[in-house]
Amino acid sequence: MNQLSLFENARSLSSTDEFMADILAFSEFGRTTGEELIDGIPYFINEFWTSGQRQAHSIHEVSYRACFKAQLPEFFIARLTQPGDVVFDPFMGRGTTPVQAALMGRQAFGNDINPLSVLLTRPRLRPITLQAVATALNSVDWSRGKIEREDLLAFYHPETLKKLEALRLWLAERAPLGGEDVDPTADWVRMVAINRLSGHSPGFFSGRSMPPNQAVSIKSQLKINEKLGVKPPERDVAAVIIKKSKTLLKDGCALSQVRSSLHTGAAWDVPGIPEASVDLTVTSPPFLDIVHYAADNWLRCWFAGIDPETVAIDMHRTEEAWTAMVHRVLAEQARILRPGGYVAFEVGEVRNGKVLLEQLVWKAAEALPFNRLGVMVNAQEFTKTANCWGIANGTKGTNTNRIVLLQRN
Repeated sequence: MNQLSLFENARSLSSTDEFMADILAFSEFGRTTGEELIDGIPYFINEFWTSGQRQAHSIHEVSYRACFKAQLPEFFIARLTQPGDVVFDPFMGRGTTPVQAALMGRQAFGNDINPLSVLLTRPRLRPITLQAVATALNSVDWSRGKIEREDLLAFYHPETLKKLEALRLWLAERAPLGGEDVDPTADWVRMVAINRLSGHSPGFFSGRSMPPNQAVSIKSQLKINEKLGVKPPERDVAAVIIKKSKTLLKDGCALSQVRSSLHTGAAWDVPGIPEASVDLTVTSPPFLDIVHYAADNWLRCWFAGIDPETVAIDMHRTEEAWTAMVHRVLAEQARILRPGGYVAFEVGEVRNGKVLLEQLVWKAAEALPFNRLGVMVNAQEFTKTANCWGIANGTKGTNTNRIVLLQRN
C-alpha cells in the first residue's frame, strides 16, 4: 500500500478492518509501535507527529489554556478533506482547527460557549497587513483613558492602564461586541491585545505575572509583586501590539477566499450549521473538572467587556455527566456531518491515567449513526509541556494525543 498518506482512500473505506490495515501500513510520521485491542477498542499507536515537527504556522501563536497543537488538525485535514471542504470544531477555544483549515484552503467553521473564542479566532481568518495595524493604532486617542479599576494596578503601571482603557474605548466604537459591522483591523488589534494582557516578559502589558494563558487573581498578583519586590513597569501598548502582530504574520495570513462561520453557544446545539454540511470535525472537549476556564480568563473578559458570570461553561465532575455531554455533542455531529464525514475527537488522560476518556467517548458514540473506527494514540518521545512541569514521559496525558476516530454512516 502506498504510504504517502494514512487515509489516501479514506472516502472509500468500507470497514474497520480496511482502516486498521491502512493504519498499520502507515509510517510517514514515525515509527509504528503496533496495534492493540483493549476492551474491544482497536488502538493504533504511533508517533504520527513529533515534537520536532511542532513548528506550526506563526499565526497560531495565540495563548489559550488546554489547547492542542496545530499539527493535530493539520494531520486529519490533509488526509480526510479536499480544498473547499468544511472543517468544524464545536469546542474551538483559541480557534486552532478553523484557523488551520483556512490556511489549507478549507471552509473554517467553529463554535464555543465562550464568546472570547470568536474574538480570538475571527481576526485570523481574514487577510491583514502590519501596515494596516500600525495605521489603526495611530488613530487611537490615547489621552482618553481613565483608570476605572484601581485594583488592576496590581498588573499595570498607571500610564499603561490608562492606555488600555483608551484602547477599550476605541475598540468599542470600531469593533463592538455582537456587532455585525466590525472593522477587521480593530478586530485584529483586540485579539492581539487580549493575548498580551498578562505574562512574564516585556512583550506583555503587565509586570511580571503568570504565563498568558491563565491570569492569576488580583490577590495572587499582589503576592507576586511583593515576593519579587517590584512594581509594574510602564509599557508602550501600541509597540507591544505591533511586535506581536509582526510575529503572528511572519508566515503570512489566511487566504482571502476562505469562507468562515463562527458561533457562540453550546457544542451540542449549533443551529447555525446546516444538516449534512460538514466534511470533518476535529475537536477536543473540556476534560472533566481539571481546567477552570472562567477563572483563567477573567482578565481577558474584563478587557473585552464580557461578563464572565454570563458564560455558562460546564464543569463535568463525574464520568457519567461527562459521557452524557459527549453523547449530546456527538448526536449534533451526526446531524451536521455529511454521510462518510469524519470526527476526530481528541482527549487526554486525567486523574493520573485512572480515567481513560477515549473509552468514555467510545461509549458515548454507541447507538449513534457512526462507524467507530478506533483510537489513535500519538505517542511522543518528548514534549516541552511534560519537561517544564517535571513530569515523566508517559504520565498525566501531557505527551500523548488520544483521538477517537468516527465516520458518519
